Parts: sequence; structure tokens; C-alpha cells
Amino acid sequence: MPRLSEVIAALDTLWPPERAEGWDAVGTVCGEPDQEITRVLFAVDPVREIVDEAVKLGANLLVTHHPLYLRGTTTVAADTFKGRVVHTLIKNDIALHVAHTNADRADPGVSDALAGALDLRVVRPLVPDPTDPEGRRGLGRVCELDHPLTVSELAARAAGRLPATAQGIRVAGDPEAVVRTVAVSGGSGDSLFDDVRAAGVDAFLTADLRHHPASEARAHSPLALLDAAHWATEWPWCELAAAQLDEISDRKGWGLRVHVSKTVTDPWTAHAASTETPNAMGAPN
Repeated sequence: MPRLSEVIAALDTLWPPERAEGWDAVGTVCGEPDQEITRVLFAVDPVREIVDEAVKLGANLLVTHHPLYLRGTTTVAADTFKGRVVHTLIKNDIALHVAHTNADRADPGVSDALAGALDLRVVRPLVPDPTDPEGRRGLGRVCELDHPLTVSELAARAAGRLPATAQGIRVAGDPEAVVRTVAVSGGSGDSLFDDVRAAGVDAFLTADLRHHPASEARAHSPLALLDAAHWATEWPWCELAAAQLDEISDRKGWGLRVHVSKTVTDPWTAHAASTETPNAMGAPN
């Protein structure tokens, strides 16, 4: 069986840490380099539920998309929730490795997995990585549909193909407008509106859309917006990443057992629909 250092070296070929954004915190959080690795669990969030799942599964490596500590800390005390995560990992000999914006920019990466979940054909990156001469890496993806759909039909496809969450899919725009091209970006995407408009697509599917950027984007153009839950747009990457590690394991004869967590770690747990229709005139008195 491979050592942790060997598995991490393989993961770093998929998602080189130097391709992460400067503010990001990627790489190995804890783990002994010489530790033998037999079972790996992929998940979006390094939260207590996922760590408990890794313990129950008998995994000795947890790979997550989101960092445990995105900003500096002065403590890993067990009476803090992140400190408890660290203590549980170390006590159970479980290493933690993070691939965040380096996985966003990879080829294939987070947005490729999102496009694949929606049966979209990737045309090119939304924001190309200037260091990639082949023009395949970068943030987001510009995609084509297999056949035209209305905005409401595309939203229904997203709601049916992405993992179920309390939020579902929010839509801004004419529900009957026809969509032939769509930009996608896993995770928070409203910083990419200028790039989306420049791409000339009919719709943009992402997560965490805020009021003012979304309102301004709609004022600029008839671009339809589809806002999914952050966790749901990034979970498909876990399946992609697990398949990539499976392939490496088979090629190297490692015999790793690779798993994907299906635990929903989206923080929102319920949704109450408004009693009035969205087109009702006037605010409440």
C-alpha cells in the first residue's frame, strides 16, 4: 500500500498547489508522511459530520474541497469546533488534504464536474488560465446544451441532477427564454459577471448570488441567472476526483479503496416558500 507522501504527490499532479489563488489555504493539513494509506474519503467540507464518517468508514485519508483553516489561527483546542476536528483526525490517524481553487482551475476541475452533472458540453474556460498554452484550464466553463431549453427547463434539469438541498434552484429572468449556451461556475460566482457577459451566453449557473450583483447583472443584459446551493454545485467534483484517484491507484497497483461522502453539509436545512406569488404587486403593509 502507498504511503501518504506518495498519495499526496499523485494528488498534487492533479491539482498543483501553486495554481491555487494567493489567499487560499490548500495542501495537507495533518498526517504523517510515512503513514500507510488504504482507504480515502472525498467530501466538500471538513466538518465534524464528515470526520465522524471517515472514522466510521475506517478511512486514513480525507480529501476535501474546502479548507479547514482558510485564515490563520492561534489554537486547535478541542473545545473549538475546528480544533475538535483536528483532534479527531489525529487521534484516529486520519490525514486531511485540501484541494480548493487549484481544483477549481484544473483540467478537469470543479466546473467540468458541474457541467458533466448537467449534461452540458464544455467549450472552453470562462476565465482562461494564462499559464496554460492549450487554453483548457481556468475558472468556470462556457458550455453548450445538447438541445435548446427554456430557462425553466434548464432550472428543472439542474434541480433534478444536482444533489437535493433546501434551497433548490433560484432563477432570475424570463422563464420562457430559450437557452443554448450557459456558463457554469462551481461555488460562489458573482465575481465573474463581467466574464460571463463577455462570453455572450444565454444563462449563468452558479451559487451564492448576492442581491446587488445579481440585480446589476440583470440590468446590463437579458442574461438568465440560476442560483444553486454552494455545496450542491461543488459536490460533483468529489465523484470526479475519486474517479481520478481510482485510476491512479489502478495504474500504480495501490489497491486503494476510494469513497465519496453523500452526507449533505449544506448549512441550510429548510425552505419556506412565500405565500404570495413572485409577481404579486407591492410589498406588505
